Amino acid sequence: MSEQPSSVKKILIVGGGTAGWMAAAMFANAWAERGIEITLLESRTIGTIGVGEGSTPKMRRFFDGLGVSEAEWMPACNATYKCGIRFPDWSTRKGFRSYYHPFFSHSDDASIRAFFQNVTLRNRNFDVHGHPDAFFVSNALAQHGRAPIANQSTDYTTDYAYHFDASLIGEFLADYARARGVEHLYDTVSEVVRHENGDVAAVETAEHGAVSADFFIDCTGFASVLIGKTLGVGFQSYQDVLFNDRAVAMPTPHEDTGKLASETVSRALKHGWAWKIPLTNRYGNGYVYSSQFVNENDAEHELREHLGLLDSDVEARHLKMRVGRTERCWERNCLAVGLSQGFIEPLEATALMVVQDTLENFMQRFEQGGFTPRYRADVNEKINLIFDGIKNYIFMHYKLNTRDDTEYWLANRKNQNISADVARVLKVWDKGGDLLTELREQAGRMVYSPTSWYCILAGMGRFPRKPKKPKANVQVYDPADARQYCESMVEHFSDHRAVLEQMANT
Repeated sequence: MSEQPSSVKKILIVGGGTAGWMAAAMFANAWAERGIEITLLESRTIGTIGVGEGSTPKMRRFFDGLGVSEAEWMPACNATYKCGIRFPDWSTRKGFRSYYHPFFSHSDDASIRAFFQNVTLRNRNFDVHGHPDAFFVSNALAQHGRAPIANQSTDYTTDYAYHFDASLIGEFLADYARARGVEHLYDTVSEVVRHENGDVAAVETAEHGAVSADFFIDCTGFASVLIGKTLGVGFQSYQDVLFNDRAVAMPTPHEDTGKLASETVSRALKHGWAWKIPLTNRYGNGYVYSSQFVNENDAEHELREHLGLLDSDVEARHLKMRVGRTERCWERNCLAVGLSQGFIEPLEATALMVVQDTLENFMQRFEQGGFTPRYRADVNEKINLIFDGIKNYIFMHYKLNTRDDTEYWLANRKNQNISADVARVLKVWDKGGDLLTELREQAGRMVYSPTSWYCILAGMGRFPRKPKKPKANVQVYDPADARQYCESMVEHFSDHRAVLEQMANT
């Protein structure tokens, strides 16, 4: 990589949390030895949103890039492995009341082809098994409480992600960054000072006075102090597409079953959905809902009822969410990262993936051209496409629901604020057309793979209602054979809890 732009000698990250410390860690790892001063300024009085999070598989690359092994960070953050996400009760169709969104790899090519073949036939009105759960090894691993790392008896590999305590991962990354020279200041920003040309010059603080820098990272959360309030970059709300704008969270102890889950569960409730995230010391639970349809007290009551905690004194934590994105995450000499740049509800655990994508794209272009308008525009375009692509996939969960127990679910299903890309996917699918070709044509705007799109459409049971018997010369894959293969692979993977306990004790 080329040298950094000569005009940038100091970077100030305003705000901490997971996003701020991810930025600090990545910058320190890449640039600290080249003389760039990196400072993170955060307030002691402003809390973070994190309540226990999950990730996508991309987070593996984040830690690999830092040179940090799983054995180093996972025990420190009460982290567990994540094979995929289960979605119970989103659909009421018989045989499709729950489905599993798997992580997969090239080792799944044969089963993916079988799945695609059956689903294509089922969508063309043939009576063929098209539910995704039978075809993916990661589903079997999750059901048996296995870690997604195969032992030496097989060369099979599967992709995976993580669950972790958001507060602890912030602390871990803070230690990592400080050990590599990042200066850490506690203070509160009272004012933002700008140069005559409009760039950010410094932030005025209560105890340290004016803290100046050449480049600023806005990690001030939903307040969006730099990118929004100071630089005036507009915000594009997703509220007309994604109704949920609130969450309430509560921890629970592990069930006494001996097994430790290796999946996230996202269960549909009356006015939203509840997450269940396994950590090594507890479960993280929460209810994501829309304040248009239920108030805060009733939402908490529904979550407590769901968790069996109606008479419990366990404190519930209430959160407000600003769902959408900034029009530009990189403006002048400021990059917005994390909640300051936007947020999409955590249904597919994409928040930190977007943070990582933003930082990686910024760092690549920054090194190549610094403040060049063309590079700024390139980063903004890429990140906006990522946000909008995630929005489309999240929206599909709600559009495909078949519940009719509350106005919330009916309104989601009837919502006509649908993007052109999603409209084309549904049109091709519903007509039994070539969806794979359509998805490939949209590839430049897609975040999720064709396999993920097939899984959600098939998993929610979006099929013709009266299928007919397939023709004799049509190749059909037996789901029993697929399940047997997936089950046969389980023995090559170790118990999830045992793997984590061994890791913690080494």
